[in-house]
Amino acid sequence: MIIGAGSAASMIINELNAGAPFSNFKIKCAIDDDPAKKGTYISGVRVFGSRDSIIEAVEKFEIGTILFAIPSCTSAQKFEILNICQQTDCMLKIIPSIYELIESGEKDLSKKIRKVEIEDLLGRDPITFDMNSALNYVSDKTVLVTGGGGTIGSELCRQIAEHSPKRLIIFDIYENNAYDIQNELKRKFPELNLITLIGSVRDSRRIESVFRDYRPDIVYHAAAHKHVPLMEDSPNESIKNNVFGTLKTVRCADKYGADKFVLISTDKAVNPTNIMGASKRICEMIIQSFNSRSATEFVAVRFGNVLGSNGSVIPLFKRQIEAGGPVTVTDPNIIRYFMTIPEAVTLVLQAGALAKGGEIFVLDMGKPVKILTLAENLIKLSGLTPYKDIKIEFIGLRPGEKLYEEMLMAEEGLQDTENGMIHIGKPIEYDENEFFNTLDEMKSCMYDDTVDIRALVKKIVPTYNYSNN
Repeated sequence: MIIGAGSAASMIINELNAGAPFSNFKIKCAIDDDPAKKGTYISGVRVFGSRDSIIEAVEKFEIGTILFAIPSCTSAQKFEILNICQQTDCMLKIIPSIYELIESGEKDLSKKIRKVEIEDLLGRDPITFDMNSALNYVSDKTVLVTGGGGTIGSELCRQIAEHSPKRLIIFDIYENNAYDIQNELKRKFPELNLITLIGSVRDSRRIESVFRDYRPDIVYHAAAHKHVPLMEDSPNESIKNNVFGTLKTVRCADKYGADKFVLISTDKAVNPTNIMGASKRICEMIIQSFNSRSATEFVAVRFGNVLGSNGSVIPLFKRQIEAGGPVTVTDPNIIRYFMTIPEAVTLVLQAGALAKGGEIFVLDMGKPVKILTLAENLIKLSGLTPYKDIKIEFIGLRPGEKLYEEMLMAEEGLQDTENGMIHIGKPIEYDENEFFNTLDEMKSCMYDDTVDIRALVKKIVPTYNYSNN
């Protein structure tokens, strides 16, 4: 069955009939929501009916594969139709969006047929920007990416490398990740002036030497501990790495005259219930404080969960499905905002281009997604039936987890930017002297694991709520 009876569907039918890939497929019928097309033929294939006829047509024509061939439709429309298709046992395949087709430059549509991915089921259009304008400012600049081997850091490096930086510096504590992205960039961009350095942002002398020797113009600070449950068990490590690693990097950027400094933050910084989110809120406050006293433009970028990133639920669910289940979901009602890795990195780069200093950039991420729905969809996309072939178990919220995340504190408000998908949170006023005095107090006790650092964090972040258990 082919979904869509437009020009793309016609081209696909003709290509398949001409012996293109998947030529062993026999297209039995087409589906289109235009009532005028019902009963007509497209390249010899009958239009059986609208989306309401999908399940009936699958049974009538004994369909084994459904091909979605409306590359121009919105993600919301695609989401609705694919959800109907998932009620069948058919394999789902898709032609990418017009944007993806243009990006790939591929002229043969049949060669772009792929499996439906979880990103297709986000229910919103992909966020796109004019990346040429966003990335022009990295051209001929020395760019430092801390945590450059991680999910966000490595994608930043890929996109920056495409726009002719004077020098790109990858800085990471984990040598395996740094090695992988180094080799990838050397292969793809042999002319790139690439420096790969191993070290920790917690090491004052090491980070100082990097800034002193290379004088980066632009800094993307992605180095951080981010796993919520792990940080709940090791709260002092979250403060050492996230807060003081950021503070040391920020001080070096100020001292050595970087033009821009972009902090990677998180929606978990809003009314945090875990130490990781609270530590990131303190990082945002550091950024705001230094921006008012430095020639460097300091900004933060806040977004939600990144699909496919290290530690995200998608790789975990896939491993659980491959093992035969069960898939573990913390709570049937838990929801999260999601974005793809390219979307997250695009936001970071765009924020750097828009930055005037002191902003917390927030992305309009559309509607949140139920984690349970995500799990069910992944099981279906694997050709299996939830609760029948793969069990789903509810294991309860982990320490520090919320049922839902917020993108903005109520008192922050929102300002629009020239890009309708990016907003700016109004900075919260606080006593900077008291802030830095409390940081000094933290610094003096964070190496003592008998001290509950969270009480001091609460002193800086009044919206931080945590359990003494």
